[in-house]
Amino acid sequence: MTVGPLGESDRSESFGEELLGGILDRAHELPPHRVGLVVAETVGRLGGRNPQILLQDYQQQRLVPLLSEGLTGGEPLSIDGSDAGRCFLTSLPVELATADGVRVHAPLLDGGDQAGVLAVTLDTVDDDDRRLLRRIAGLVGELLQTKNGHTDLLFRTRRSEPMNVAAEIQWSLLPPLTMTMPRVAVAGVLEPAYDVAGDSFDYALNGDTLHLAMIDAMGHGLDAATMATVAIGAYRHARRTSVELSEIYLFMDRAVAEQFAPDHFVTAQMMRLDTTTGRLQWVNAGHPAPVLIREHRVLGRLDSPTTLPVGFGGAQPQVSSVMLEPGDRVLCFTDGLIEEHESGQEQFGEDQLIDWVNQLEKTDRDVRAVARDLSHTLKRARGEATSDDATLVLVEWRG
Repeated sequence: MTVGPLGESDRSESFGEELLGGILDRAHELPPHRVGLVVAETVGRLGGRNPQILLQDYQQQRLVPLLSEGLTGGEPLSIDGSDAGRCFLTSLPVELATADGVRVHAPLLDGGDQAGVLAVTLDTVDDDDRRLLRRIAGLVGELLQTKNGHTDLLFRTRRSEPMNVAAEIQWSLLPPLTMTMPRVAVAGVLEPAYDVAGDSFDYALNGDTLHLAMIDAMGHGLDAATMATVAIGAYRHARRTSVELSEIYLFMDRAVAEQFAPDHFVTAQMMRLDTTTGRLQWVNAGHPAPVLIREHRVLGRLDSPTTLPVGFGGAQPQVSSVMLEPGDRVLCFTDGLIEEHESGQEQFGEDQLIDWVNQLEKTDRDVRAVARDLSHTLKRARGEATSDDATLVLVEWRG
């Protein structure tokens, strides 16, 4: 801290503060389509050129350039095998020497999630540049998250093919696909990204407690998406009124039964994790049992008493619990992940699922990378078949 002649601290603006302040001061009334201009101006003051904002597509396979004034366009980049993809998967800066300087990739982090990558070219890069670019990227990530609710620009950028109405509903219902916090991390994947209808999940970190729900509404199309919307809405209502875990089922069951025919149902699984102790509690309503992963191998299924699916008026479910160890992961999934099969052939099955989990867990990467690779690997192993929604959520208690 610099002290003035009268003993007062120096409050004059440094270059770095001025740089970041230039974004903050304009953020409130900045139209979404002008974010690129502000980014270009900001990195330009560092000597940066050809800035790109690269956003992850809905299938989590490519990073797509945001087309906005001030930003450089270009073709989408594969997340696997590109420098930008490596930055995205590791959440760490990646530098690449080029003919005209150094191409720097910095992760666009926003509230525990990651939207994509900021890429910019400089003549040379020193530690001051790295620090400022990291902070600029963090601020831009938060800005994009804020503006996302005001525009369709980011949604359109992330799409590589048309999305049906049911999928529109489901994606608008979802929380961020990933959340990384000191004690807990969550990552989810939905397939098929552009046709998903009945699968959904939701989570919230309230104080030291992580709340998580995964559902699978019967059927396809708008009917399934509507049921999923009602079920998730009832789950959030019950969670936010702080009812007991077993009572959440009753709220959801009543809501679905009142709105849909007697033969309509939703399988569901609701969890609570105490992030200070690692105590995991859950209830199951006709849903596939989650899988516990310890030291990068599947330890077993978390079998528990179940009640009838939501909408069938089942008994209040029993609460099961287990104490996790630091580093443990819990994989939740819908039946589409294991029941897919070609006509006349055997189902994919849980044994194959476990085999692939064990193989991918050996890579010792974070839950976001493992969840993404697991979903894509399983899809390939099922022969690219997606006749039913196939959703997974991976939770890690970090201790």
